[in-house]
Amino acid sequence: MQYTLAPLYCRPWTLNGMTPRLIESHYENNYGGALRRLNALTGEIAALDPATAALGVLTRLKRDQALLLNSTLLHELYFASLGGDGRTVPEPLSAAIVRDFGSVDRWRQEFIALAQGLGGGSGWVLLSYVPRDQSLINHIGSDHTQSIAGAVPILALDMYEHAYHLDFGANAPAYIATFMRNIDWNAVQGRYQDAITLAPPRKLQQPEFADVGAVSPEEVKSMIESGVDVQIIDARPRHYTAKSSEIMAGAVWRDPERIDDWIGELAKDKPVVTFCVYGFHIGCQTAVALRKAGFDARYMAGGHSGWKAAGGKMQMLD
Repeated sequence: MQYTLAPLYCRPWTLNGMTPRLIESHYENNYGGALRRLNALTGEIAALDPATAALGVLTRLKRDQALLLNSTLLHELYFASLGGDGRTVPEPLSAAIVRDFGSVDRWRQEFIALAQGLGGGSGWVLLSYVPRDQSLINHIGSDHTQSIAGAVPILALDMYEHAYHLDFGANAPAYIATFMRNIDWNAVQGRYQDAITLAPPRKLQQPEFADVGAVSPEEVKSMIESGVDVQIIDARPRHYTAKSSEIMAGAVWRDPERIDDWIGELAKDKPVVTFCVYGFHIGCQTAVALRKAGFDARYMAGGHSGWKAAGGKMQMLD
């Protein structure tokens, strides 16, 4: 495969406080150089026989390829982030920023602080959309890495010295301020609108229990902390509890194979949460049985293991 050069997105002569000389050098030498090295390295990998190559050679080459690929992608986004007046963030992007950061000013302060923290060093400051969480996040990338898996960067600030030293010398704060004045928010919004059409990672589906309400460990924690008088049933099979020494704090273990023996202990005017080991079958089936008996019962997604992973309180199992 050969990676193709992206034409320069911004118009250098229109930028406020950045000279065409700076942009040309950055684009031709740093971006272009990374792309040329990426293609050369990709050709080297294609010619390599993994079966006979010395141990570790392919690993090193693939690591370097990832760094160069990220460098080209981030540079293309950087140049595509420039060309506006940097002042007004359009809707619906501004509403999304307010939702996720509290205000546009709060977002701006955080973004600038991240950039200043990289001043004199190297790296990227990125505004990205995370489909899983359906939210925006500011983050940094060092050495063209530290990306957030699955996230879509929509704004990039290059904090490597090659991005600013020709115009600003060591004055990174002046460069950052100039970048903020030149953000093309309409282009950023276009990328945001593209990003939000991406589906989040597919969640666990259990069609056979679609009619049974599920609650997350975090929701159960919130119920307990807010004082909801919830009845929590640990329905792990006996052979699991026989090997375990702990139980969710506030839960009682009941044998899921003998529901009729203990169902009379429950109050129908209080909610019930059941769970098993991982949240797949037994806890769900127990919730189904309790719902058929007239209880407001739901199962805890992730089960016992999910509760522990969420940092839920545990106690000794009697």
